[in-house]
Amino acid sequence: MKYNERIREIREDRNLTQQKVADLLHVGQRTYCDYESGKTRIPIESILILAKFYDVSVDYITGASNDKAEYPRNSAPH
Repeated sequence: MKYNERIREIREDRNLTQQKVADLLHVGQRTYCDYESGKTRIPIESILILAKFYDVSVDYITGASNDKAEYPRNSAPH
């Protein structure tokens, strides 16, 4: 699955609007729509934000894996 299909699938599974996710990424709804349609490539920074927000791995968001592994937490002491 391509990343643009995956980000749409995850958003719809969570019953979120494109506007809600666009607001999270600090982009316009049209820009986010272009990410989902594949017209515009989504920046890696936005992929990281979505992975953390949805609590899934970057591999899952990008389509490199179908395993919905949780977003990795930093286990190093602070």
